[in-house]
Amino acid sequence: MNINLGIGLPTLLADYAADRQGVMLQSENGLLGIGPYPQAGEEDADLINAGKETVTAVAGASYFDSADSFAMIRGGHIDLAILGGMEVSENGDLANWMVPGKMIKGMGGAMDLVNGAKRVVVMMEHVNRSGESKVKRECSLPLTGRRVVSRLITDLAVFDFPADGDMVLIELQDGITLDQVREQTEARFRASDPGRAA
Repeated sequence: MNINLGIGLPTLLADYAADRQGVMLQSENGLLGIGPYPQAGEEDADLINAGKETVTAVAGASYFDSADSFAMIRGGHIDLAILGGMEVSENGDLANWMVPGKMIKGMGGAMDLVNGAKRVVVMMEHVNRSGESKVKRECSLPLTGRRVVSRLITDLAVFDFPADGDMVLIELQDGITLDQVREQTEARFRASDPGRAA
């Protein structure tokens, strides 16, 4: 599998996935074969991920320019994109590129990734700094893509977005109850196994 790791929480996965056979982690700035974060003192300032953090490369890694990277993304060669998110709606809409009033340089590669990757997983915190749900009925921030999220992983729970359109809670994080998730989730969802989730 070729897996793109987005900026933010997804970059942490490189420390856990780098030794998996058949898995190559991709960074949109031109690296296929991201390895774990380097040890202190072993950083190479020229070897960075899309978030400009220093990384390592695994055996068999390759380097290429942005044109080739986006040809890979747009050409359907990314099996899975794991992206950060600011908001996800109950329909699987994703907003992850702009906060109104903040200076931005552009959308980046997220728009291409949500359309080019075969599957999109979003990792984010469940609520914002004000304690408001980021898992919403409808996104209030500008969208990256409509109905593009396959799975949402938060610090409270894991949700899937099947083709029938109903957002489904499939797993609770350790120590979290169904009532806590319902209380902190604006979106409507159903639990796949209410007895287990309770």
